[in-house]
Amino acid sequence: MSRLRFCQFGAIIALLQCYFVMLSSAQMTHPTEASALQAVRRKLKDTWGNLDDWEKSDPCTSKWNGVHCTGEKNDGYLHVEELRMLHRNLSGTLAPELGLLSYATILNFMWNNISGSIPKEIGKMTSLNLLLLSGNQISGSLPDELGNLPNITNTIKHFHMNNNSISGQIPPELGVLPRLIHFLLDNNNLSGYLPPELSKMPKLTVLQLDNNNFNGTEIPESYGNISTLFKLSLRNCNLKGPVPDLSGIRRLLYADLSSNKLTGSIPTNKLSNYITTFNLSNNMLTGPIPSYFSGFPFLQKLLLENNNLSGDVPNNFWQNLNLGPAAKLTLDFQNNSLTNISGTISPPANVSIKLQGNPVCQRANELNIVPFCGVPTGDTEAPGSSNDLPEGCKNSILSLQ
Repeated sequence: MSRLRFCQFGAIIALLQCYFVMLSSAQMTHPTEASALQAVRRKLKDTWGNLDDWEKSDPCTSKWNGVHCTGEKNDGYLHVEELRMLHRNLSGTLAPELGLLSYATILNFMWNNISGSIPKEIGKMTSLNLLLLSGNQISGSLPDELGNLPNITNTIKHFHMNNNSISGQIPPELGVLPRLIHFLLDNNNLSGYLPPELSKMPKLTVLQLDNNNFNGTEIPESYGNISTLFKLSLRNCNLKGPVPDLSGIRRLLYADLSSNKLTGSIPTNKLSNYITTFNLSNNMLTGPIPSYFSGFPFLQKLLLENNNLSGDVPNNFWQNLNLGPAAKLTLDFQNNSLTNISGTISPPANVSIKLQGNPVCQRANELNIVPFCGVPTGDTEAPGSSNDLPEGCKNSILSLQ
């Protein structure tokens, strides 16, 4: 009997030892991830001292600045879940060891001074949902591996790399991202062509590629089939060819194709009833202004200036408006070849019409349109910015994510 009790006591001691070992390991970061963070630190320059506490022993238990951890993986270790380095005045480069943070869902280095290229190893971050690198000095091309690696393609929802110096072609392989919601690469040095494959993203709501140089290529017709899209922004991209038919995008709120070399006429098929901003200014478009623009209850900006549009100016754009008391509608048709008015123009106070630079203004007194043909005033609006979505539309987008 005493021998049996001794064995039971020994078993209890062994179990307690295992428990304390597990408890001890649960209070530390997984060694691979801790080593990866140390490699990340060595590649960065930190003039503001944001990473001073990264000299402490353990990333998770010491709560390193910007490092958020989880202990829910049931393997006895803490794991890096988020790396948030927004606006820390960091410079240097991104370490390839970031790819070892396989439990991280958010990688955010937005609005720093990071340079160098994007390490292809980021594609190994198997849990990544948000890849946020906007507002740095990142250069080089986008790694094809970001589209080829199934780990990242099956999880990532936000791809934000705008406001950098990224060059080269957008990899067509990125079109296989099945969960992507936002694809932002505006304000870079991209060239080549617009990949039709981007239209295959089944959940894409924002496609924003402004201020790149796509070498006079055309906008793929398939972009008109991205049925989930809320915002399409391709301003100042050196694009040519026709305006694509966007009537198949049922909830399109914002489309900016301005400052390109688009030709032909404005498509005759009606846009989404939810459209708030439609900007085709500074192109080489011809033909009439379609009459269907009078049927949009939420329209706030119709910007068609600096083209070669002809025919009549419709006089009923505001007949179906459903704007709030503070909202207004801007109709900018300056510097076209419009020659006549359909009836009389008598807009409400919250509607602004700009006709300067059209032949019709030579008959301004006769047609009673002098207020719309005057010298532009200080409230003349420039083409909408990439972030110029009305607040209500932003809320609509957020509610669907």
